[in-house]
Amino acid sequence: MAFAALQKYITHLYTTKSANTNIWINDAGQAQGRYFQSTLTSVFQPIRSSFGLPVVGYQGLARSYLSNQETSEGLSLWRLLDHSANDDESIELDRLCRLIHAINFYRQPQAFGQDLYLNVHSRLLAAIQQNHGASFRHILDTLELPHQHIVLELPAITPNQRWIMTHVADNYRRNGFRIALNLTSAEQGIELVKQGYVDAVKIDGSANIDLASIEKLLAVSERNRTNVIVKRLEHEPHYRAIEQLSQRIKREVLLQGFLFDQPSSSLFSQPIKHLSGKTCSKCHAA
Repeated sequence: MAFAALQKYITHLYTTKSANTNIWINDAGQAQGRYFQSTLTSVFQPIRSSFGLPVVGYQGLARSYLSNQETSEGLSLWRLLDHSANDDESIELDRLCRLIHAINFYRQPQAFGQDLYLNVHSRLLAAIQQNHGASFRHILDTLELPHQHIVLELPAITPNQRWIMTHVADNYRRNGFRIALNLTSAEQGIELVKQGYVDAVKIDGSANIDLASIEKLLAVSERNRTNVIVKRLEHEPHYRAIEQLSQRIKREVLLQGFLFDQPSSSLFSQPIKHLSGKTCSKCHAA
């Protein structure tokens, strides 16, 4: 374990199990938390480079398990947030999940040097009045974990929500975090990247892909050192189109989706099998 303070905290949680605590370590060494009648834990989906498909980061996702219906799939965090009774409970849930993600990610040696992307729910943007990210930064500092590898992922914004970039994103960055933004289209990201608001942008790859706009975005992103991530890749033709674009213009695109990986509690990545039936030999290790 590279992080001594985290290991000490994990040992404390494991040896002080109590029905009254809202976070604990199970027998497999995994952090779990309690939110009302649900048990929460983490899964991680790799983010890969278009240059050979090595893993360059992970998306942290919360999963919940109802006490009377344990399943391997669980429920999405978004469902819990959507039904939270008030903003204070939403903030509490968000902070609980971020702590669980940090423990479950950095307890694994494969996390060293990798980026961890964590979603910020839209409800949290308005609920927190000031200094976004300060509480999470304090937790990371206490556990001596590298905040510079945490990328906080904001939801897509509309033109009248620019305050999110000028206020919320600025606060997160002042607390040492990098910022990713989900885009409604590749064109939306060009101006935001030019203005230096974000460190990464994410485009939905589940529908038709506008390669011309992505190429323009990549040109701007390279000059501003911004990562372009195509998420929700499920169809091989979409991946092949992105791969060919990346090779032609010699610019890296980051890729994420069920085409490559199922979210898992382990950071060990499975080999990728393409339609040809061959396995990508470069993709065994994270």
